[in-house]
Amino acid sequence: MKVSEKWLREWIDTPQTLDAIADKLTMSGCEVEARDPVATAFTGIVVGHVLEREKHPDADKLSVCKVDNGQGETLQIVCGAQNVRAGIKVPLALIGAVLPLPDGKELKIKKGKLRGVESFGMLCSSTELGMSDKSDGLLELPQDAPVGADIRNYLKLDDEVIELAITANRGDCMSMIGVARETALVMDVPLHVPEIPAQAAHHDDAFPVDIQAADACPRYAGRIIRNINPQAPTPVWMQEKLRRAGIRSISATVDVTNYVLLELGQPMHAFDLDTLQGGIVVRYARDGETLVMLDGQTATLRSDTLVIADAAKPVAMAGIMGGEPTCVTASTRNVFLESAHFRPAKIMGKARSYGLQTDSAARFERGVDPDMPFKAMERATQLIVEICGGEVGPLVDTCADASVLERKSILLRPERIRRVLGVVMDDAGVEGVLARLNCEFSKSDAGWQVQAPLARFDLTIEEDLIEELARVRGYDSIPAELRARAPRIAQPSETAVGQGRLRNLLVARGYQEAVTFSFVDPKMELTLAPTADNITLANPISADLGVMRSTLWSGLLRSVAYNLNRQQYRVRLFEIGPAFHQDADGKPQQRTMLSGMITGNLYPEQWGQANRPVDFYDLKGDVEALLEQVTGTQFYFAPVAHAALHPGQSAEIMTQRDVVGWMGALHPRIEEKLGLEQPVYLFEVDLGLLTQRTLPKYQAISRFPAIRRDLALLVKQDVLAVALENAVKKTAIPQLVSYYLFDVYSGKGIPDGQKSVALSLILQDFSRTLEEAEINRIVDAVIASLQKEVGAVLR
Repeated sequence: MKVSEKWLREWIDTPQTLDAIADKLTMSGCEVEARDPVATAFTGIVVGHVLEREKHPDADKLSVCKVDNGQGETLQIVCGAQNVRAGIKVPLALIGAVLPLPDGKELKIKKGKLRGVESFGMLCSSTELGMSDKSDGLLELPQDAPVGADIRNYLKLDDEVIELAITANRGDCMSMIGVARETALVMDVPLHVPEIPAQAAHHDDAFPVDIQAADACPRYAGRIIRNINPQAPTPVWMQEKLRRAGIRSISATVDVTNYVLLELGQPMHAFDLDTLQGGIVVRYARDGETLVMLDGQTATLRSDTLVIADAAKPVAMAGIMGGEPTCVTASTRNVFLESAHFRPAKIMGKARSYGLQTDSAARFERGVDPDMPFKAMERATQLIVEICGGEVGPLVDTCADASVLERKSILLRPERIRRVLGVVMDDAGVEGVLARLNCEFSKSDAGWQVQAPLARFDLTIEEDLIEELARVRGYDSIPAELRARAPRIAQPSETAVGQGRLRNLLVARGYQEAVTFSFVDPKMELTLAPTADNITLANPISADLGVMRSTLWSGLLRSVAYNLNRQQYRVRLFEIGPAFHQDADGKPQQRTMLSGMITGNLYPEQWGQANRPVDFYDLKGDVEALLEQVTGTQFYFAPVAHAALHPGQSAEIMTQRDVVGWMGALHPRIEEKLGLEQPVYLFEVDLGLLTQRTLPKYQAISRFPAIRRDLALLVKQDVLAVALENAVKKTAIPQLVSYYLFDVYSGKGIPDGQKSVALSLILQDFSRTLEEAEINRIVDAVIASLQKEVGAVLR
């Protein structure tokens, strides 16, 4: 938000310097990002009147002009501007005038010759005066500009513009009234709000308004003004205020709507009444409808976009931009003025989704005073009639949801102020700030019942009001000291598996934590997860950050490649973060994932033991260490085909109910694509399925001896260890206290397609020593279960 100092001082009464004002605003939260003069420090430039203009005898692009300098002299000046002509008034640099140049030097105007013709001064553009970065020719002044007047005094160029960084919650400060109100608040000075008189109607013509989308547009005000003068020039004072705010002058009617936008913060739009049919309808667009925007682009509308339509078609994208076919032109005589209130949630992000960025959208997205449409309409009407004339019609103010004008009551308690700020504020100080905020309040035993002004829609809870007290008092006046506070002990869950525990474990195993973008390259995402339902960004930062990641591998692989390209050949990275996908209804969802990657040697460079490259089982050991933190849950690893993993070195991590994640070697095709010259092993698990563990329980140790029996079994090559373990588990024999595989063999003496596995059974009873007959029955039951479940036979 760009604010002219002179314009600001029309609203507030303070002797303080701009330095003091800027410091107060910055310390209160409206940071002053920049300060710039509205023009350079030139001298000797006056209003000149071009009396005659002739073509230069020896140069096609030059003109020889006779110019009245207002001092009883007519000067001959050679000019190269294309818009120079007899009758216009322009800035005239007299001989001796000084104009600062961009490189820090100065240009002093002297008598000279251009292609043989003498010139006694220079006609100036806005660029040469330092008022703009570029111009299309001479700066044309109004016809009533006094010839010979100092241009600096005439245009009031002894002014500075401050640029404020307005936060998302302070949309009220995106206007002169908002900035002035904020300045008056923090500096405790009077605020002068211009009176806006109601405009009397000269006819009864009214354009009907039908609000069909009250959830998005609770209020819409409109008015017809007939027989305006479309050729009326915009007053120089208005042009200058617009220019200093960064808005170019277009036409008187459009300039008025832009001026009201800056002055009151209420976006408005002027339609050519003669191009509208039937009446105004505020509704949602129909899929496929099109609208030619004011910038000439054609937008294909979606059904979630709010539009202003007439009886036949959309005529504006609500809160964003008007349509070209119904806009005010140089021939418009009858206008329909619009001043509406749109809910921020319905406008937020819509402009960006269509590739647009407008002043109206910036304000409606943050929020606009719902009581301002009526005031803005009266102010715009007043200015249009003063500048363009016209016959005013009645103001049609349609309110579809009166609750938008209701003020919420907030309880402000003295003890809460003391606890949050750490200081005691007396009642008079609190009430003084509330009054300057234009709040309505009443005192009670509990504190103050406060109703915030409608313009301050960011004040919704008690802490918001306390923040205002701190801002006005000054953050620097709050003592920086540690305050006593009552201890509050939170009882953590013993069964929760915290992310910190997993982080520490991986760090202890040599990993380093990485944080990568959630926005990733669509090509990389397609390579790693070709079947994922990706979420595409409507307005990405760049083309290679166009989708939300469905796997953390997208960012980690780039980090690994980045390190390898810089001679860091041993890399161990992990990341905890969200991964995104769409559900069956197309709604975005996210899961918290833990991913890791290793490559290079197993150990750091050292002399104590032989080194070797990492392999699949090194990664598997790290993953198993993670899974061991989730006690009470049994995890399995099973071969799986995965687009990102090596076909022979990939596994799915499972429980009895869910797929928890994946691990394996990176697919050679992807390694080649990324230019990786050494194998990379990676894993990813869903932390949402690893949040709870079972607490260990005490179990007595049997006083009786344990018996071990080893079985040598023949099974098919594709039988997994977990299948053997499940078959043994199904016997549910209490005396079978432990079992594990300790050998696998295939080769000589083993039939093709089979392998030999050695399984150890540990048998023990808590009340007696097992006898041989009992042991044999248990072993036979286990063998029978293995034969039934996996087809195992004894060797």
